[in-house]
Amino acid sequence: MLLKVGSKGDDVKKLQAKLGTSPDGSFGPGTEKLVKEWQTKNGLTADGIVGDGTWAKMGLNEGSVPAAAPVAIPASSFKLEALKGHVPDAVIAQIPDTAAKFGITNTLRLAHFLAQCGHESGGFKAVKENLNYSADGLKKIFPKYFPGNISESYSRQPEKIANRVYSSRMGNGDEASGEGFKFCGRGYIQLTGKSNYTAFDKMVEENILQNPELVATKYPLASAAFFFNSNNLWSICDKGADTATVTAVTKRVNGGTIGLDDRIKHFNEFYNLLK
Repeated sequence: MLLKVGSKGDDVKKLQAKLGTSPDGSFGPGTEKLVKEWQTKNGLTADGIVGDGTWAKMGLNEGSVPAAAPVAIPASSFKLEALKGHVPDAVIAQIPDTAAKFGITNTLRLAHFLAQCGHESGGFKAVKENLNYSADGLKKIFPKYFPGNISESYSRQPEKIANRVYSSRMGNGDEASGEGFKFCGRGYIQLTGKSNYTAFDKMVEENILQNPELVATKYPLASAAFFFNSNNLWSICDKGADTATVTAVTKRVNGGTIGLDDRIKHFNEFYNLLK
């Protein structure tokens, strides 16, 4: 559990209802203020962030699936404990092994990497590509693949959509092969295409080609670091802690500058915690 400014969804609505404010599902400054006030009254650190401790003390676990056992944070040369409450513990626990395997050798690299992963995955939540597009959405996002009225027969069918959009490229077979969906985007920075899965497969013990869901369930962070390492992003990260560097990294990850302000915000947050 990790809710803070920028979080959205049903858990935020549940929190807001508990705090007695309008449950719009968007964690903004107003919700943060109420959380801090509640934390102060209940003897907790008033940081405005709702982690497992605050959530449980509010009694919001009642009727929910029991929280997972605490995750141990492995020893590391990085100040990983400082990330607690800002990055999910399950993600922090993956950092030492991921860093050693994929060249995350300094604080600059880690802060840039986490900022990009956090934004791309909606706060380390999304680990698989959402391809549930309407007919109109397909025409706007993938006009090349859905000319005329063909989109109507693909609407709201993610598997069928992926097999068309990703067919005969990135190492995938034709549309009938099913490899477009089998090797769709997974991980915090979506690993996509059979060629990329094949290359990543060489970096881990399991057979990723036979079990591609492992990229989402076990290796969301490692697959993202593989992307950074394979595309020489570390040399850009090493250039500094300024906005220009975050922008340069963003262009390589995103292909543009969508969400740049959020990426800059999180880079500064993580860098200041880690340095």
